[in-house]
Amino acid sequence: MSRNLVIGDMHGALKALKQLIKKASIDTDDTIIFLGDYVDGWTDSASLVSFLIELQKTHNCIFIRGNHDELCYTWLKEKKYNPEWIKHGGQATIDSYMELTKHEIETHLHFYENLINYHIDDHNRLYLHAGFTNIHGPHREYFSKLFYWDRTLWETALSIDPKLTKTDLTYPKRLLLFEEIYIGHTPVTRINKTTPVNATCIWNMDTGAAFKGPLTVMDIDTKEFWQSDPVYNLYPDESGRN
Repeated sequence: MSRNLVIGDMHGALKALKQLIKKASIDTDDTIIFLGDYVDGWTDSASLVSFLIELQKTHNCIFIRGNHDELCYTWLKEKKYNPEWIKHGGQATIDSYMELTKHEIETHLHFYENLINYHIDDHNRLYLHAGFTNIHGPHREYFSKLFYWDRTLWETALSIDPKLTKTDLTYPKRLLLFEEIYIGHTPVTRINKTTPVNATCIWNMDTGAAFKGPLTVMDIDTKEFWQSDPVYNLYPDESGRN
């Protein structure tokens, strides 16, 4: 039976992704939704993107754009970068791209250009990297960069008073638009968690793979999930984004 699977931020952790594919027995009947941030952190950043490019030839894949993916694309396309990018995993990505041919880099540019800002499935479930601010929904968002930079959606969900009902006039309108919202971007390790966290209608799938946490894939319908080893153990000679 086919499954709908969602995977959080990977940050170059190709070893963790390969581990998950085996652990979760992911096959060609499954649909895999990747929430972005494929690069920046571990040394397999470019190799991971190459792997995803090949994976989509045999699997049903949906690739969401992350902020780190956009930063990497800007560097590849325009040969410029924000120095802050280097501090947050960009150097590992630059080093990993030194091993690719010009043709391979062109293929990667095509991959980045075809990333989408968000996806809504047939069950009114939203998937995006970070968030949105428009109370009418992402289709009315004025600033597209918020799809992969915003943190207010997650912060809002975490701060909701459990006594507040959905019919209350002060209940955030953004949280009423979808059955569920799946995001990454803000690691749940910041609230001392290493498994997917549900707050209101939002599921945060960034379990800290760039830092001390594992990579996670979850069955969207059953909420069963599988995790890699803590990623830093898979790359013992590297620091990732730690």
